[in-house]
Amino acid sequence: MVRIAEIESGSIAEELSLEIGSRVVRINGERVRDGIDLTFLLSDTDLELETLSSDGQTTIYEIDREPGEPVGIVPAPDTIRECANKCVFCFIDGNPKDARPTLWLRDDDFRLSFTYGSYVTLTNLGPKGLQRLIDQRISPLYVSVHATEPEVRERLLVNQRAGLIMDQLRALIDGGLEVHTQIVLCPEWNDGGHLDRTIEDLWGLGLAIRSLSVVPVGLTRYNIDRPVRLLRPAEAAAAIDRVDAARERALTDRGLGWCYAADEMYLIAGREIPTAAYYDDGALYENGVGAVRRFVEGFDEGVANLPRYDGARIRLVTGGSMAPFIRDLAPGLADSTGAEVEVVQARNRYFGETVTIAGLLGGEDILSALGVCRDEDVIVLPAEALNADDTFIDNVLFSDFEQRVGGARVLRGYEITEALMPGVA
Repeated sequence: MVRIAEIESGSIAEELSLEIGSRVVRINGERVRDGIDLTFLLSDTDLELETLSSDGQTTIYEIDREPGEPVGIVPAPDTIRECANKCVFCFIDGNPKDARPTLWLRDDDFRLSFTYGSYVTLTNLGPKGLQRLIDQRISPLYVSVHATEPEVRERLLVNQRAGLIMDQLRALIDGGLEVHTQIVLCPEWNDGGHLDRTIEDLWGLGLAIRSLSVVPVGLTRYNIDRPVRLLRPAEAAAAIDRVDAARERALTDRGLGWCYAADEMYLIAGREIPTAAYYDDGALYENGVGAVRRFVEGFDEGVANLPRYDGARIRLVTGGSMAPFIRDLAPGLADSTGAEVEVVQARNRYFGETVTIAGLLGGEDILSALGVCRDEDVIVLPAEALNADDTFIDNVLFSDFEQRVGGARVLRGYEITEALMPGVA
């Protein structure tokens, strides 16, 4: 059942006096399990809607509507399907003990994969679950493969069902679905010849495997070397070379790169970030593939549209990964705004200094890096460092942060200009 969280004004649901808090049980005789079911089943124009009120009363509504006319039911968020794995590189194990509750959620939910592009492992889906994906055309999916050799994947995910991945992918593809895949590369676990095997196996599944991203494992001070270690520069370089070999074939045979090394792989290897052409349509930014190039080009295009800040000092807060790129671009920002520009590289003490991305900087670490602030300072925070509740990852509130920097003006990254949003994040 799906609980009704909101009723849209002027909608069919409002006209029928559906109640917030009641639950949609069946549509046209089909059981409604979650929001995906609701959306799928509401696609018909002739509907028989069965609801259950909070006091236990069942009501059936007959609806005849025009194609495309919304019913107006806004469902409550679904209970998230949790992960069945105990991955040796799990981000949960990298949390400090006082991390906020939402950071402890082990999600592995295909609904989030379809809706938001998050990656899932498929280990918590049996044949019926896979068939549902096919029946409802949940495509494209984003799947964390990591390795296609059954014993290697089982060892990485610590789950015997993990070895079924190739059979699962074939079933999805035979059912007409498309899949984006990824490998989190762990040295001495799934690199070298194992990486070659995974690339070959996924390539062999054909065009329905839309992409393969190779991402270096990320570890904090709480889970480094327990048991996985970080990639060394030579190992990152070797992985890039393997990816490039796969790309050459893909470009020749299919006209697109298909296989991509994440930006962080290049940073670890000490190699120059590829040009924009490397990333084809740029659909994998959220997976760390092409975000740096997007930042650089977005900055160049948007810097001329910034307002003037004559007499101010703009302090751009970032982590170790992006600091060199922002320093290269800072003179252009100074010329455009008339301000003094300072790049403030914050060290991540909350997770440890192995974590260098700006979006995982805590408020306390940023305050420490800023030191004494002037009233004429304009502090630009990484856009992704704050969540929807305006809270840093270490639970420092944005409002408290503002008070602690005195008279300085504090901007979230996206508040400078929409054109520069991907850069300052």
